[in-house]
Amino acid sequence: MVSKKERILEAALALFAKQGYAATSTNAIAKKAAVSEGLLFKHFGNKQGLLDALLKEAEDQVALLVAPIVTEKNPQEVIRKCIEMPFEVPQEAYNFWRLIFQMKWSIDYDPKKKEQLLRDKLLAVFTELGKEDPEQETELLMQLIDSVSIGLLQGSLNDPLLFRDFLLKKYI
Repeated sequence: MVSKKERILEAALALFAKQGYAATSTNAIAKKAAVSEGLLFKHFGNKQGLLDALLKEAEDQVALLVAPIVTEKNPQEVIRKCIEMPFEVPQEAYNFWRLIFQMKWSIDYDPKKKEQLLRDKLLAVFTELGKEDPEQETELLMQLIDSVSIGLLQGSLNDPLLFRDFLLKKYI
């Protein structure tokens, strides 16, 4: 059985991912979760506390996806895993990703800081591979991963697996 706290988190995630943080009221979250607004405040203090709990969970999920990449020793495997990463996100986790992408536009959220481990690993790989400009290669692949992720989240990427295979062929 899902606890009331979990229902609040699920409702907030769905609404934040769809409407955005600023456009979502605590009243709407409480209604969607079928709880009182007071219970929401009891568990999370305020809307920011709720967002912080969701972002922590989302960042934990991202860390699980990134861990096999940053621990990989083979440079080609690092690149392959980076390219495959957005395609391996299960659809039931898309709301977390939507929330993260929405927060990238927020003044209080620094996406580069959150992505630093992955950036550092790619920079090391492109340096090891002797690329002429490893910093720009890193930036290019990070931008591609973002773009692919957005395409997957919006459902606008035509034939995602074909595109994944194209990128793999291009980079590996």
